[in-house]
Amino acid sequence: MSIDATELAQADTDAAKAVAKAGVEVRELHDLGDLHGLADLFVTIWGGNEPLISGDLLRAMSKAGSYVVGAYRGERMVGGCVGFHEAPGARTLHSHIAGVLPELIGHAIGSALKLHQRAWALHRGITAIEWTYDPLVARNAYFNIVKLGARPAEYLTNFYGAMNDAINGVDDSDRILIRWDLLDPPTRSSEPTQEGEWVPVPADIEGLRVADLEGARAWRTQLRQALAPRLDRGWRIVGFDRASGYLLEPPTPTAPDTGSDPAADPAAETTGEDS
Repeated sequence: MSIDATELAQADTDAAKAVAKAGVEVRELHDLGDLHGLADLFVTIWGGNEPLISGDLLRAMSKAGSYVVGAYRGERMVGGCVGFHEAPGARTLHSHIAGVLPELIGHAIGSALKLHQRAWALHRGITAIEWTYDPLVARNAYFNIVKLGARPAEYLTNFYGAMNDAINGVDDSDRILIRWDLLDPPTRSSEPTQEGEWVPVPADIEGLRVADLEGARAWRTQLRQALAPRLDRGWRIVGFDRASGYLLEPPTPTAPDTGSDPAADPAAETTGEDS
């Protein structure tokens, strides 16, 4: 797919501004030492003893044309992001992992990585990026839905199984699959419709997992029961507020069929499909 040159130029400008604001340089990684450095960085961020993704695999992904980058301050790598292409024809990048050193959270490095990724994708004819995130982490929900304008698409129960790292602990790894349409950001609501509703989340689930594990697990169950069945029935998450949580709206009622009588239209009987 050919992306308009104006769109590409604007994406490059947006990425450059975000990178400058964060005070970093975002580099594509190809050198084996840098790739092992990225794998080590992810271990530092998530904790634990096992790598989340190996340097050898990152080497193969980089060679195959995947998105493998590091964010640097000087020569120190302080963040990184890895994504791979989805099925041929989907024009979608799956962003598998992104992280920033804990002491630099809130320094706009995450925004720099995502806007760099957006420009990178558009230059390759990719029009959407998908990734998963923990729906209990309020700051990530706010960043994804409000700042980026991405759209939650699916609730994934215990998607990765037990992770046992410093961030997820022993909690189930429920995730929301979110989709970022790069050329057509969705309109976000700020107030519920008459039938819409808010679903709350804790202010700091990561702190709660340390202070009160059972309380954190109760939040997981509560949110799963609130979101999973609604999204399965066609409800949409259309907004997020740090104080109120997720804003959900029910599916739009289907208008009654006022089309032609199938008995008078042979084509309607033979196709079995809506026109």
